[in-house]
Amino acid sequence: MVKIVSIVENTTKCGCKTAHGLSLYIETPKHRLLFDVGGDKTFITNAEILGVDLLSVDTVIISHGHRDHGGALSLFLALNTTAKVYIQHDAFAPHFSHRPTGIGEIGLDIALMTNERVILLDGEYEIDDELTLFKVMDSSECCSGANRSLYEGDVPDRFDHEQNLIIKGAKPILIMGCGHNGVVNIMNRAKEFLPKFCIGGFHLTNPSAHIDEPQELINQIIERLIEFADVDFYTCHCTGIMVYKYMSSCMKNMHYLSCGESIYTQ
Repeated sequence: MVKIVSIVENTTKCGCKTAHGLSLYIETPKHRLLFDVGGDKTFITNAEILGVDLLSVDTVIISHGHRDHGGALSLFLALNTTAKVYIQHDAFAPHFSHRPTGIGEIGLDIALMTNERVILLDGEYEIDDELTLFKVMDSSECCSGANRSLYEGDVPDRFDHEQNLIIKGAKPILIMGCGHNGVVNIMNRAKEFLPKFCIGGFHLTNPSAHIDEPQELINQIIERLIEFADVDFYTCHCTGIMVYKYMSSCMKNMHYLSCGESIYTQ
């Protein structure tokens, strides 16, 4: 069995603190891991509320180089002195968001690149026979226009610093951070792993401009995801609540994962 607990997310249905960002605590037969850590100490506060022992975590995956997913990494490393952290090398490049109020710096602390427990990757990587990290560079189908406000240095971000996690088992699980390269493209790449769960953000809203992606694009995504009728989708964070409500009205296998909620797989 695999247990997945949302400890940082934009919404909550319990006493947990909300924050713009993402962190998932995951228990597998072999690991106790964090997929992303959020942007501040919220993950620590909520872990205590939910009874999650962060000292038991042995593996951390940072999905990409944005602060709302990896900004709290230094706090985690100070708290937990043994876990290894897997992150793409390019995640430490400078990252910016072009907002209506101006340009905001949203990158990670570059000083962490030299931490002895941070393992810098350059492409796909198999941690062991249970955990595999993979990248998707093909963004040709149904990619979000909200990406256009995001930059790596002074050029539009291509998201080659973004990685996704496959948890192998009887019912393989795909974990995404924001799915910047498009949930359709990521699912197409993940087909070889035969995932039965897809969990993560779809990046279909612009949080700074408060604008959802056009319904035409949402319909195209729904049309493609309907092909994966045997997959349970749990979205969150950057998808947008109104987008989720519309998608779930069209797809019975589309769910939302709020902070404090858990998923158990058999």
